[in-house]
Amino acid sequence: MIHPHIADALKVPDLVRLTDGLVLIRFESMKIYSALAAVRHLLDRGTIRPGQTLIDSSSGIYAYALALACHRYGMRCHIVASTTVDTTTRTQLEILGATVEQVSPSKNLKLDQELRVRRVTEILAAHPGWHWMRQYHDDVHYLGYHEVADRITTTFPGAALTVVGGVGSGASTGGLVERLRATDPSVRLVGVQPFGSVTFGSQDHHDPEAIIAGIGSSIVFDNVRHHLYDALHWLDFTHAMSGTIALLREHAVFAGLSTGAAYLAATHEARRHPDRLHLVIGADTGHRYVERVFARHTEALDPAALKPFEAAGPEGMTMPWSTMSWRRAACPTDWKERAA
Repeated sequence: MIHPHIADALKVPDLVRLTDGLVLIRFESMKIYSALAAVRHLLDRGTIRPGQTLIDSSSGIYAYALALACHRYGMRCHIVASTTVDTTTRTQLEILGATVEQVSPSKNLKLDQELRVRRVTEILAAHPGWHWMRQYHDDVHYLGYHEVADRITTTFPGAALTVVGGVGSGASTGGLVERLRATDPSVRLVGVQPFGSVTFGSQDHHDPEAIIAGIGSSIVFDNVRHHLYDALHWLDFTHAMSGTIALLREHAVFAGLSTGAAYLAATHEARRHPDRLHLVIGADTGHRYVERVFARHTEALDPAALKPFEAAGPEGMTMPWSTMSWRRAACPTDWKERAA
């Protein structure tokens, strides 16, 4: 196949067999699917028009995806970036034609996200003709993952499937599993979170090295549909790093921190449920984690020696690794107030 644009090629994932019970679905950059489908849908619906400026806040992966989608469809792009956006990503964004501004450095992840959202609202007040993509809140970002889900269904017909991945904005795991369950309601979804994320109630647990981007959130995301999840895993940075290093050492897969965290959680789930096929979501490559994760490989723990604490509820979790059954429950009504 000859692709009409590089984004159409980059979005396609590879399926890699890790063990009998584990398969990695490895993306170059997973949110390209989401951004392409969202922009195309908004253009087709007339919500946006060619040449209009699209704006959003991002910690890195979505910024690159949106810049590619804007390049693909002839849109302008403005990114309010987290301080976690590295020089390589920012340089690519600028060459692709996106304008980029980064908020003031902050060690407080909640403040970083709140500053970015506040800045977006300021820009929109000055430029009312720009369109805010709202990756954290607009469910248009679910659409792109339907195509991925259909490929999975075709590749693994009849398999008892469990999807394991970082929760993040909620669109990737949610979009995949909603589509998969349309034909097989028994598909399980296991979400992975860092300690400190408000999404499933771990905001009172402080991990000083937490890299929350792509896995959790320090503010409420409306795109997270809590009722889709069967189980949760919370991991500290050291455990997520250990899973990431193990994935490279054992399977030669160079992937990001959320992938390593999902790999460690999926390995545990596969031991508990050997009758099921566990699909590990590999959202991106490991390039932006070279210094913060891979350069520290000598500090990685032996995954075979690690196991999670089984918590009865979010209030019972404990660091460095906890898991619990969520049983597709709705978000408790008071959580948004508690997270504010």
